[in-house]
Amino acid sequence: MIAGRAPAERASPRALALPKRRPAPGYAAVSRWFVALALAALLAADLHVSSLNPWGELGRLLAGLARPDLLSVAGWSIVYTVAFAVLGVGLGAGAGFLLAIPFARSRLVRVLCAALRAVHELFWALLLMQVFGLSATTGILAIALPYAGICAKVYSEIIEEADLSALRVLPAGTGAVSAFAYARLPDVAAAFRHYTLYRLECGMRSTLVLGFIGLPTMGFYLESAFRQGRYAEAGALLLVFYALIGTRRLWVRAKTLPLLVLGSALALPPMIGATDIGASLSRFLGHDIFPGPLRGAPLSDPETCARTWAWLRPILTDQVLPGAANTLILAQIALVATGLGALMLFPLVSRRFAGPLGRPLGRVLLVAVRSTPEYMLAYVALQLLGPSMLPAILALSIHNAGIIGFLMGRHADLIPYRPDAPRGLNLYAYETVPRLYGQFLAYLLYRWEIILRESAILGILGVATLGYYVDAAISELRLDTAVVLIGATALMAVTVDALSRLLRRSLRINTLPTRLAEPVRHSAAVPDPRQRPA
Repeated sequence: MIAGRAPAERASPRALALPKRRPAPGYAAVSRWFVALALAALLAADLHVSSLNPWGELGRLLAGLARPDLLSVAGWSIVYTVAFAVLGVGLGAGAGFLLAIPFARSRLVRVLCAALRAVHELFWALLLMQVFGLSATTGILAIALPYAGICAKVYSEIIEEADLSALRVLPAGTGAVSAFAYARLPDVAAAFRHYTLYRLECGMRSTLVLGFIGLPTMGFYLESAFRQGRYAEAGALLLVFYALIGTRRLWVRAKTLPLLVLGSALALPPMIGATDIGASLSRFLGHDIFPGPLRGAPLSDPETCARTWAWLRPILTDQVLPGAANTLILAQIALVATGLGALMLFPLVSRRFAGPLGRPLGRVLLVAVRSTPEYMLAYVALQLLGPSMLPAILALSIHNAGIIGFLMGRHADLIPYRPDAPRGLNLYAYETVPRLYGQFLAYLLYRWEIILRESAILGILGVATLGYYVDAAISELRLDTAVVLIGATALMAVTVDALSRLLRRSLRINTLPTRLAEPVRHSAAVPDPRQRPA
């Protein structure tokens, strides 16, 4: 017997034989990993400023934005922006609703939805232009396709989280359709409505970005105004766009929705570009997107495989690998910068920190920041700083920090502080951030895949991410190469999304709300800090 140990305290042979389970990483460990990866990425990032006088250009920009020329705003550009968003989001949400019903039971549906949402709407637009030309159909489908995948996933989660008590009281023999319509749908209708309205706001941001490739939305005029230095006109367009976003709850209502849909369908311009849609679609699906060596060649011939590999290998080594590396570098730096920005910004919209006077101003600032698309912010920063990763990092960080900071401020207002709670920096560092940190990581990991997709698309502006090579391939009509590159982008997005879900589950924050339109609940707003210490 070992001295000092009672017989009852001995470990059993079975317990000694079992390996000790390594504890899962906590909040602090995961945060350190991401910061370390971002610091390593900084060593490989291109952050130089090539503009000769960035401060002078910034001064001219601010002067123009301070004196907006509202009379220069084209009224039809506003109509087209709303019309594309209403029809694109409406079609996407409708398809997403139908896909959400079998989503949890069908792996095929989940894979289809993952593929749809993994491709950015701007990539969809560049591909669809080869079939439909620069048309209303291109803009609507470019929004509807990824939004169908996004809405299907979120609607399915809402359905799975709904109360099942109504189903238990249905009479025996009730059909599946009747059970869903009368027992499930009433419980989830409000959550569906909230999220769909949020998607409409996102759809207007997407429509704004689609104007940069030629569709007649407000983004088309914004790109022209910024490129030509007409900053007063650009400021007016931005103010009108912010007004559209800020008043969305006033003009999107149940009574006005039929008029919005009908007016949008009548307002959009007729088809432009492609005249024979059937022939264009047949050529696109049956010829253009197939690898060149496979067109008309027998698949069983070994020479066909050799020619296909000879075609594919330089694409992988010269475009996919460097583009993927730069996309990951940009996304990692932007993710950590987003987290730091959100931690600094959320007090601006918290009643406890900003007070009754500062809080409304903070809300206006963060709503404006989160309403401005990353692509447009990157375009403006590119004019000021020159081509490098720095404009893209600033754009991604500012936009996403505004989103997460706004949501964290709402959560901070629901924290029940004790009467003798400290004030100022002590309140922030010792009372608030530790209690919000789990929710903060949940939001940040949720935005990770979105930041990666945006990092890829910002390559169209000249950063050597995957979007840079996609844009070059499409402009040279090498659509088979473009499909390979877009497929690589989608695979990266799906992988990061899976890793994000794995980390959220490991940290036990996968049950915290991440749907940005979901009302903040008190229980979710204040997770127990002992659950996973920071």
